[in-house]
Amino acid sequence: MTGSVVVREGREGDGPSVLRLWDEAIVWLVRRGQPGQWGTEPASTRALSREMVREWETGTSLRIAEIDGEPVGACVIVRSAPDYVPAIKLSETYLHFLVSDRKCAGMGVGAALVRRCADEARAAGCEVLRVDCWADAPTLVAWYTRHGFTASDTFTIGENWRGQVFEMVL
Repeated sequence: MTGSVVVREGREGDGPSVLRLWDEAIVWLVRRGQPGQWGTEPASTRALSREMVREWETGTSLRIAEIDGEPVGACVIVRSAPDYVPAIKLSETYLHFLVSDRKCAGMGVGAALVRRCADEARAAGCEVLRVDCWADAPTLVAWYTRHGFTASDTFTIGENWRGQVFEMVL
């Protein structure tokens, strides 16, 4: 792939690409010894994950990053944080899901998706863009910091899944 990253709105039919990217990311994370982010089972084999992706591709929140017309990343942006994340008083857009093709690491796929989310949040009049990730993934935590986010709240799901919330003031 030699072209630049282009981000477009998602559309019906993008689901298989999103599931492929997600499955590949899970394999990569497991190989790195980081199964805590999304587990060890492929997203494509989990009914709940397939249902979420189906909702994303038929709604208005999915964005797809492409290089040379090939899907290489995806994200989902929504107007409010999930229930498990501490609420804030500022108007926000929430980056609910972000994945990029590991074969394109270093090509700016994730950064392009974050820029698109920030641009859309600003255009909607939001004061902050927030996102969360598995707090025990130091390289992911560092990635968000390098891309303009500041660590804010933390949360725990279940007995030991620690989440880190980040925010980007717009």
